[in-house]
Amino acid sequence: MKSIKNIAILGSTGSIGQNSLEVISIFPDRFRAIYLSANKGIDMLIQQVENFKPKGVSVMDTDSAEILKNRYGNSLEIFIGTDGLKEISVKPEVDVVINSLVGFAGLEPTIEAIKAGKTIALANKETLVVGGEIISHLIESHKVSLIPIDSEHSAIFQCLVGEDYSTISKLILTASGGPFLNLHKDKFKNVTIEEALNHPNWKMGNKITIDSATLMNKGLEVIEAHYLFKLPAEKIEVVIHPQSIIHSMVEFVDGSVKAQLGVPDMKIPIQYALTFPERLPSNSEKINFANLGQMTFFKPDLEKFECLKLAYRALNTGGTAPVILNAANEIAVEYFLSGKIKFTQIPELIESGLDDQPVIHNPSIERIIETDIMTRDYVKQRIERL
Repeated sequence: MKSIKNIAILGSTGSIGQNSLEVISIFPDRFRAIYLSANKGIDMLIQQVENFKPKGVSVMDTDSAEILKNRYGNSLEIFIGTDGLKEISVKPEVDVVINSLVGFAGLEPTIEAIKAGKTIALANKETLVVGGEIISHLIESHKVSLIPIDSEHSAIFQCLVGEDYSTISKLILTASGGPFLNLHKDKFKNVTIEEALNHPNWKMGNKITIDSATLMNKGLEVIEAHYLFKLPAEKIEVVIHPQSIIHSMVEFVDGSVKAQLGVPDMKIPIQYALTFPERLPSNSEKINFANLGQMTFFKPDLEKFECLKLAYRALNTGGTAPVILNAANEIAVEYFLSGKIKFTQIPELIESGLDDQPVIHNPSIERIIETDIMTRDYVKQRIERL
Protein backbone atom coordinates (compact mmCIF):
# COMPACT_ATOMS: atom_id res chain seq x y z
CA MET A 1 0.00 0.00 0.00
CA LYS A 2 1.20 3.48 -0.88
CA SER A 3 2.20 5.72 2.02
CA ILE A 4 0.22 8.91 2.51
CA LYS A 5 1.86 12.07 1.15
CA ASN A 6 1.65 15.07 3.45
CA ILE A 7 0.84 18.24 1.51
CA ALA A 8 1.43 21.90 2.38
CA ILE A 9 -0.73 24.24 0.28
CA LEU A 10 0.47 27.82 -0.03
CA GLY A 11 -2.64 29.79 -0.96
CA SER A 12 -5.27 27.23 0.02
CA THR A 13 -8.19 29.70 -0.20
CA GLY A 14 -7.50 30.67 -3.81
CA SER A 15 -8.83 28.92 -6.89
CA ILE A 16 -5.91 26.49 -7.23
CA GLY A 17 -5.83 25.88 -3.49
CA GLN A 18 -9.53 25.03 -3.37
CA ASN A 19 -9.19 22.69 -6.34
CA SER A 20 -6.16 21.06 -4.71
CA LEU A 21 -8.17 20.34 -1.58
CA GLU A 22 -10.94 18.81 -3.73
CA VAL A 23 -8.38 16.46 -5.29
CA ILE A 24 -6.97 15.59 -1.85
CA SER A 25 -10.48 14.83 -0.57
CA ILE A 26 -10.96 12.30 -3.37
CA PHE A 27 -7.86 10.35 -2.31
CA PRO A 28 -7.82 10.31 1.52
CA ASP A 29 -5.68 7.15 1.45
CA ARG A 30 -3.06 8.92 -0.67
CA PHE A 31 -2.85 12.54 0.49
CA ARG A 32 -3.29 14.62 3.61
CA ALA A 33 -3.44 18.43 3.70
CA ILE A 34 -1.16 19.02 6.67
CA TYR A 35 -0.46 22.77 6.38
CA LEU A 36 -2.58 25.49 4.76
CA SER A 37 -2.13 29.22 4.19
CA ALA A 38 -4.33 32.18 3.36
CA ASN A 39 -3.88 35.86 2.68
CA LYS A 40 -7.29 37.45 3.31
CA GLY A 41 -9.79 34.58 3.16
CA ILE A 42 -9.85 33.87 6.89
CA ASP A 43 -13.47 32.61 6.92
CA MET A 44 -12.75 30.12 4.17
CA LEU A 45 -9.52 29.09 5.89
CA ILE A 46 -11.47 28.31 9.06
CA GLN A 47 -13.86 26.16 7.03
CA GLN A 48 -10.89 24.34 5.49
CA VAL A 49 -9.41 23.75 8.95
CA GLU A 50 -12.74 22.26 10.06
CA ASN A 51 -12.91 19.99 7.00
CA PHE A 52 -9.29 18.87 6.65
CA LYS A 53 -7.90 19.10 10.21
CA PRO A 54 -4.39 20.30 9.28
CA LYS A 55 -1.57 20.50 11.82
CA GLY A 56 -1.08 24.19 11.16
CA VAL A 57 -1.85 27.27 9.08
CA SER A 58 -0.06 30.42 8.00
CA VAL A 59 -1.83 33.80 7.73
CA MET A 60 -0.52 37.19 6.65
CA ASP A 61 -1.42 39.35 9.65
CA THR A 62 -1.62 39.22 13.44
CA ASP A 63 -5.38 39.96 13.50
CA SER A 64 -6.11 36.78 11.55
CA ALA A 65 -3.69 34.85 13.75
CA GLU A 66 -5.49 36.09 16.86
CA ILE A 67 -8.86 34.94 15.50
CA LEU A 68 -7.46 31.46 14.90
CA LYS A 69 -5.69 31.38 18.25
CA ASN A 70 -8.92 32.24 20.07
CA ARG A 71 -10.80 29.56 18.17
CA TYR A 72 -8.32 26.67 18.22
CA GLY A 73 -5.89 27.43 21.04
CA ASN A 74 -2.87 25.15 21.03
CA SER A 75 -4.54 22.50 18.86
CA LEU A 76 -3.46 24.35 15.70
CA GLU A 77 0.02 25.62 14.85
CA ILE A 78 -0.25 29.22 13.65
CA PHE A 79 2.38 31.06 11.60
CA ILE A 80 2.38 34.65 10.35
CA GLY A 81 3.56 36.55 7.28
CA THR A 82 6.19 35.66 4.70
CA ASP A 83 8.24 33.92 7.38
CA GLY A 84 5.19 31.79 8.16
CA LEU A 85 4.94 30.67 4.53
CA LYS A 86 8.59 29.70 4.60
CA GLU A 87 8.21 27.84 7.89
CA ILE A 88 5.36 25.61 6.73
CA SER A 89 7.22 24.94 3.46
CA VAL A 90 10.16 23.34 5.24
CA LYS A 91 8.38 21.34 7.94
CA PRO A 92 10.06 17.88 8.17
CA GLU A 93 6.77 16.00 7.82
CA VAL A 94 5.82 17.79 4.56
CA ASP A 95 6.42 15.75 1.40
CA VAL A 96 4.94 18.05 -1.27
CA VAL A 97 4.52 21.82 -1.34
CA ILE A 98 1.76 23.09 -3.63
CA ASN A 99 2.64 26.71 -4.35
CA SER A 100 -0.54 28.40 -5.55
CA LEU A 101 0.32 31.87 -4.27
CA VAL A 102 -0.29 34.81 -6.57
CA GLY A 103 2.63 36.95 -7.67
CA PHE A 104 6.16 37.61 -6.42
CA ALA A 105 5.25 36.34 -2.94
CA GLY A 106 5.71 32.77 -4.17
CA LEU A 107 9.46 33.05 -4.80
CA GLU A 108 11.04 32.83 -1.34
CA PRO A 109 8.88 29.97 0.01
CA THR A 110 9.72 27.96 -3.12
CA ILE A 111 13.43 28.53 -2.62
CA GLU A 112 13.23 27.40 1.01
CA ALA A 113 11.14 24.33 0.10
CA ILE A 114 13.67 23.28 -2.55
CA LYS A 115 16.54 23.68 -0.07
CA ALA A 116 14.59 21.47 2.33
CA GLY A 117 14.30 18.76 -0.33
CA LYS A 118 10.54 19.01 -0.89
CA THR A 119 8.77 18.05 -4.11
CA ILE A 120 7.31 21.24 -5.59
CA ALA A 121 3.94 21.29 -7.36
CA LEU A 122 4.10 24.75 -8.89
CA ALA A 123 1.15 26.91 -9.88
CA ASN A 124 2.89 30.19 -9.01
CA LYS A 125 4.38 31.03 -12.40
CA GLU A 126 5.99 34.20 -11.06
CA THR A 127 8.50 32.07 -9.12
CA LEU A 128 10.15 31.05 -12.38
CA VAL A 129 9.49 34.36 -14.13
CA VAL A 130 11.48 36.38 -11.58
CA GLY A 131 13.90 33.75 -10.28
CA GLY A 132 14.16 31.16 -13.04
CA GLU A 133 17.95 30.90 -13.11
CA ILE A 134 18.24 30.62 -9.32
CA ILE A 135 15.40 28.09 -9.09
CA SER A 136 16.89 25.97 -11.89
CA HIS A 137 20.27 25.81 -10.16
CA LEU A 138 18.70 24.95 -6.81
CA ILE A 139 16.56 22.16 -8.27
CA GLU A 140 19.63 20.64 -9.88
CA SER A 141 21.88 20.96 -6.83
CA HIS A 142 19.26 19.68 -4.35
CA LYS A 143 17.97 17.00 -6.75
CA VAL A 144 14.28 17.74 -6.12
CA SER A 145 11.29 17.40 -8.44
CA LEU A 146 9.37 20.43 -9.66
CA ILE A 147 6.13 19.47 -11.38
CA PRO A 148 4.08 22.23 -13.04
CA ILE A 149 0.40 22.65 -12.25
CA ASP A 150 -0.43 25.35 -14.81
CA SER A 151 -2.50 23.55 -17.43
CA GLU A 152 -0.19 24.62 -20.28
CA HIS A 153 3.03 23.53 -18.60
CA SER A 154 1.45 20.37 -17.26
CA ALA A 155 0.43 19.58 -20.84
CA ILE A 156 3.99 20.03 -22.10
CA PHE A 157 5.37 18.06 -19.15
CA GLN A 158 2.99 15.20 -19.97
CA CYS A 159 3.88 15.30 -23.68
CA LEU A 160 7.56 15.01 -22.82
CA VAL A 161 7.34 11.95 -20.57
CA GLY A 162 9.74 9.42 -22.09
CA GLU A 163 11.04 11.89 -24.68
CA ASP A 164 14.57 13.21 -25.23
CA TYR A 165 14.46 16.99 -24.74
CA SER A 166 17.09 17.40 -27.47
CA THR A 167 14.49 16.24 -30.02
CA ILE A 168 12.12 19.14 -29.28
CA SER A 169 11.62 21.46 -32.24
CA LYS A 170 9.32 23.90 -30.45
CA LEU A 171 6.75 24.27 -27.70
CA ILE A 172 3.28 25.54 -28.59
CA LEU A 173 1.41 27.18 -25.73
CA THR A 174 -2.30 27.56 -26.32
CA ALA A 175 -4.29 30.58 -25.16
CA SER A 176 -8.05 31.02 -25.02
CA GLY A 177 -7.70 34.66 -26.05
CA GLY A 178 -9.62 35.80 -22.98
CA PRO A 179 -12.77 37.93 -22.92
CA PHE A 180 -11.53 40.46 -25.49
CA LEU A 181 -10.43 38.12 -28.25
CA ASN A 182 -12.95 39.59 -30.70
CA LEU A 183 -13.03 43.13 -29.32
CA HIS A 184 -11.33 45.78 -31.46
CA LYS A 185 -8.34 47.41 -29.80
CA ASP A 186 -10.00 50.84 -30.14
CA LYS A 187 -12.60 49.65 -27.62
CA PHE A 188 -10.01 48.67 -24.98
CA LYS A 189 -10.01 52.17 -23.47
CA ASN A 190 -13.63 51.67 -22.37
CA VAL A 191 -13.18 48.18 -20.88
CA THR A 192 -14.69 47.85 -17.39
CA ILE A 193 -13.37 45.78 -14.50
CA GLU A 194 -16.43 43.51 -14.70
CA GLU A 195 -15.88 42.88 -18.42
CA ALA A 196 -12.20 42.07 -17.88
CA LEU A 197 -13.08 39.60 -15.12
CA ASN A 198 -15.56 37.74 -17.33
CA HIS A 199 -13.31 34.96 -18.65
CA PRO A 200 -15.08 32.69 -21.18
CA ASN A 201 -13.54 29.35 -20.12
CA TRP A 202 -11.74 29.39 -16.78
CA LYS A 203 -12.72 30.32 -13.24
CA MET A 204 -9.66 31.93 -11.64
CA GLY A 205 -8.66 34.60 -9.15
CA ASN A 206 -9.02 38.26 -10.11
CA LYS A 207 -5.35 38.98 -10.80
CA ILE A 208 -4.87 35.95 -13.07
CA THR A 209 -8.14 36.68 -14.85
CA ILE A 210 -6.98 40.22 -15.71
CA ASP A 211 -3.65 38.78 -16.87
CA SER A 212 -5.63 36.49 -19.18
CA ALA A 213 -7.55 39.46 -20.55
CA THR A 214 -4.30 41.27 -21.43
CA LEU A 215 -2.55 38.02 -22.46
CA MET A 216 0.16 38.80 -19.90
CA ASN A 217 -0.69 35.43 -18.38
CA LYS A 218 0.52 33.82 -21.58
CA GLY A 219 3.61 36.01 -21.61
CA LEU A 220 4.50 34.90 -18.09
CA GLU A 221 3.95 31.30 -19.21
CA VAL A 222 6.38 31.76 -22.10
CA ILE A 223 9.07 32.84 -19.62
CA GLU A 224 8.15 30.00 -17.28
CA ALA A 225 8.37 27.48 -20.13
CA HIS A 226 11.84 28.79 -21.01
CA TYR A 227 13.11 27.85 -17.55
CA LEU A 228 11.13 24.64 -17.15
CA PHE A 229 12.09 23.11 -20.48
CA LYS A 230 15.40 24.90 -21.27
CA LEU A 231 14.37 26.33 -24.63
CA PRO A 232 15.02 29.80 -26.10
CA ALA A 233 12.23 32.28 -26.80
CA GLU A 234 12.24 31.58 -30.53
CA LYS A 235 11.28 27.96 -29.84
CA ILE A 236 8.28 28.87 -27.67
CA GLU A 237 5.21 29.79 -29.71
CA VAL A 238 1.79 31.00 -28.59
CA VAL A 239 -1.34 30.11 -30.54
CA ILE A 240 -4.91 31.21 -29.82
CA HIS A 241 -7.24 28.26 -29.26
CA PRO A 242 -10.60 29.59 -28.02
CA GLN A 243 -12.06 26.22 -27.01
CA SER A 244 -9.29 25.57 -24.41
CA ILE A 245 -9.36 21.81 -25.09
CA ILE A 246 -5.76 21.41 -26.25
CA HIS A 247 -3.76 22.75 -23.33
CA SER A 248 -0.43 22.86 -25.17
CA MET A 249 1.64 20.96 -27.72
CA VAL A 250 5.19 19.87 -28.44
CA GLU A 251 6.58 19.70 -31.96
CA PHE A 252 9.54 17.36 -32.46
CA VAL A 253 12.36 17.48 -34.99
CA ASP A 254 10.77 14.76 -37.13
CA GLY A 255 7.61 16.85 -37.59
CA SER A 256 5.51 14.89 -35.10
CA VAL A 257 3.36 16.90 -32.69
CA LYS A 258 2.11 15.70 -29.31
CA ALA A 259 -0.82 17.45 -27.65
CA GLN A 260 -2.49 17.04 -24.27
CA LEU A 261 -6.25 17.49 -24.30
CA GLY A 262 -8.86 17.80 -21.60
CA VAL A 263 -11.82 19.88 -20.50
CA PRO A 264 -10.93 23.20 -18.81
CA ASP A 265 -10.66 21.84 -15.25
CA MET A 266 -7.64 22.64 -13.06
CA LYS A 267 -8.23 19.53 -10.95
CA ILE A 268 -6.81 17.44 -13.82
CA PRO A 269 -3.27 18.93 -13.84
CA ILE A 270 -3.31 19.23 -10.03
CA GLN A 271 -4.09 15.53 -9.69
CA TYR A 272 -1.41 14.64 -12.23
CA ALA A 273 1.19 16.67 -10.31
CA LEU A 274 0.31 14.89 -7.07
CA THR A 275 0.13 11.36 -8.48
CA PHE A 276 2.99 11.53 -11.03
CA PRO A 277 4.19 9.20 -12.47
CA GLU A 278 0.90 7.39 -11.89
CA ARG A 279 -2.51 8.21 -13.34
CA LEU A 280 -5.52 7.63 -11.12
CA PRO A 281 -9.25 7.78 -11.95
CA SER A 282 -10.88 11.17 -11.43
CA ASN A 283 -14.42 12.51 -11.36
CA SER A 284 -13.58 15.31 -13.82
CA GLU A 285 -15.70 15.67 -16.92
CA LYS A 286 -14.41 13.91 -20.04
CA ILE A 287 -14.32 15.34 -23.55
CA ASN A 288 -17.22 14.48 -25.82
CA PHE A 289 -15.64 14.99 -29.24
CA ALA A 290 -18.90 14.65 -31.13
CA ASN A 291 -20.43 17.48 -29.12
CA LEU A 292 -17.26 19.55 -29.33
CA GLY A 293 -17.61 19.83 -33.09
CA GLN A 294 -14.48 21.79 -33.92
CA MET A 295 -11.26 23.24 -32.58
CA THR A 296 -9.80 26.42 -34.06
CA PHE A 297 -6.36 28.05 -33.92
CA PHE A 298 -4.79 31.32 -35.01
CA LYS A 299 -1.92 33.66 -34.25
CA PRO A 300 -2.20 36.20 -31.43
CA ASP A 301 -2.26 39.86 -32.45
CA LEU A 302 0.82 41.29 -30.68
CA GLU A 303 -0.15 44.86 -31.51
CA LYS A 304 -3.52 44.35 -29.86
CA PHE A 305 -2.21 42.31 -26.93
CA GLU A 306 0.94 44.28 -26.17
CA CYS A 307 1.63 42.52 -22.87
CA LEU A 308 2.54 39.31 -24.69
CA LYS A 309 5.01 41.20 -26.87
CA LEU A 310 6.51 42.86 -23.76
CA ALA A 311 6.98 39.45 -22.13
CA TYR A 312 8.97 38.20 -25.12
CA ARG A 313 11.03 41.40 -24.92
CA ALA A 314 11.77 40.79 -21.23
CA LEU A 315 12.75 37.17 -21.84
CA ASN A 316 15.10 38.12 -24.68
CA THR A 317 16.66 40.89 -22.58
CA GLY A 318 17.22 38.51 -19.68
CA GLY A 319 18.62 39.35 -16.27
CA THR A 320 16.15 41.26 -14.11
CA ALA A 321 13.99 42.33 -17.08
CA PRO A 322 11.35 39.65 -16.26
CA VAL A 323 11.38 40.89 -12.64
CA ILE A 324 10.61 44.41 -13.88
CA LEU A 325 7.92 43.07 -16.20
CA ASN A 326 6.24 41.12 -13.41
CA ALA A 327 6.44 43.85 -10.76
CA ALA A 328 5.10 46.52 -13.11
CA ASN A 329 2.28 44.23 -14.16
CA GLU A 330 1.31 43.34 -10.58
CA ILE A 331 1.03 47.00 -9.61
CA ALA A 332 -0.76 48.00 -12.83
CA VAL A 333 -3.32 45.19 -12.41
CA GLU A 334 -3.84 46.11 -8.75
CA TYR A 335 -4.56 49.73 -9.69
CA PHE A 336 -6.84 48.69 -12.56
CA LEU A 337 -8.85 46.44 -10.24
CA SER A 338 -9.20 49.35 -7.80
CA GLY A 339 -10.54 51.57 -10.62
CA LYS A 340 -7.59 53.98 -10.61
CA ILE A 341 -6.26 53.34 -14.12
CA LYS A 342 -7.70 52.24 -17.45
CA PHE A 343 -7.24 48.80 -18.99
CA THR A 344 -5.07 50.32 -21.75
CA GLN A 345 -2.68 51.78 -19.21
CA ILE A 346 -1.57 48.34 -18.00
CA PRO A 347 0.81 47.69 -20.95
CA GLU A 348 1.84 51.36 -21.03
CA LEU A 349 3.06 51.19 -17.44
CA ILE A 350 4.84 47.88 -18.01
CA GLU A 351 6.62 49.24 -21.07
CA SER A 352 7.75 52.36 -19.23
CA GLY A 353 9.15 50.13 -16.48
CA LEU A 354 11.13 48.10 -19.01
CA ASP A 355 12.33 51.31 -20.67
CA ASP A 356 13.41 53.14 -17.52
CA GLN A 357 14.49 50.57 -14.93
CA PRO A 358 18.09 49.25 -15.03
CA VAL A 359 18.55 45.57 -15.92
CA ILE A 360 21.01 43.52 -13.86
CA HIS A 361 22.34 40.29 -15.35
CA ASN A 362 23.04 37.18 -13.24
CA PRO A 363 21.27 38.73 -10.26
CA SER A 364 21.38 37.40 -6.72
CA ILE A 365 18.14 36.84 -4.84
CA GLU A 366 18.82 40.11 -2.99
CA ARG A 367 19.09 42.04 -6.27
CA ILE A 368 15.91 40.39 -7.54
CA ILE A 369 14.03 41.51 -4.42
CA GLU A 370 15.56 44.99 -4.70
CA THR A 371 14.54 45.27 -8.38
CA ASP A 372 11.01 44.16 -7.52
CA ILE A 373 10.68 46.82 -4.81
CA MET A 374 12.19 49.58 -6.98
CA THR A 375 9.93 48.75 -9.92
CA ARG A 376 6.79 48.74 -7.78
CA ASP A 377 7.71 52.15 -6.36
CA TYR A 378 8.47 53.47 -9.85
CA VAL A 379 5.11 52.35 -11.26
CA LYS A 380 3.18 53.74 -8.28
CA GLN A 381 4.88 57.10 -8.75
CA ARG A 382 4.04 57.03 -12.48
CA ILE A 383 0.40 56.39 -11.65
CA GLU A 384 0.29 59.21 -9.12
CA ARG A 385 1.54 61.60 -11.82
CA LEU A 386 -1.14 60.53 -14.34
